[in-house]
Amino acid sequence: MANYKNLIEKMINLYIISNGIHDSAVIDAIRSIPRHSFVEESFSELSYTDAPLPIGHKQTISGIYTAALMTSVLELNKNHKVLEIGTGSGYQTAILANLASEVYTIERIRELSLKSRTILDNLDFKNITFIIGDGSIGFKEYAPYDRIIVTACLSEIPKSLIDQLKDGGIIVMPVEIDYKQNIFVIKKNNDKIEKKIIASANFVKLIGKSGFAA
Repeated sequence: MANYKNLIEKMINLYIISNGIHDSAVIDAIRSIPRHSFVEESFSELSYTDAPLPIGHKQTISGIYTAALMTSVLELNKNHKVLEIGTGSGYQTAILANLASEVYTIERIRELSLKSRTILDNLDFKNITFIIGDGSIGFKEYAPYDRIIVTACLSEIPKSLIDQLKDGGIIVMPVEIDYKQNIFVIKKNNDKIEKKIIASANFVKLIGKSGFAA
């Protein structure tokens, strides 16, 4: 495979900076992560394009622009505790762990959770807690969270996630309404909720009690 550092720079210029994302902390985090480590070897070079790629179990690794966009709107800093719903490949988890103090990541598919943990352990991440379970209801044991990111779509914003978010916190997640997905940013201030759409989306469905049926 070509030198992955060159592929990362090309990817950043083509799919992140050219699309208006200039957050230096997010770009530096992406630059530090070997994206090909999170896909099968046959997809190594494709992992540096903007295409979602299969990771098994009918799941995908998100396109790089989407990952960068969703990270940037979280406005992360090193004091933040983050809940990620949908560990998947572990790539988004790695970006979050570069930028936040603690990341709690939940995945319903045991094999994916274990595989991503192995990859992230090998990359020497120490601030990630892996949970196997139903992410559609969040994970109240470690709540409240400064930030919550959902990497599969729901048909509504679960009340449990709002309840587990700190005041002043942010949720970013895809929501499907009338068969159309959009990425929502939800902010909680003085127990009031503000919502806005920032982009269209194409995520797999989140299965669970507050999600879609299996």
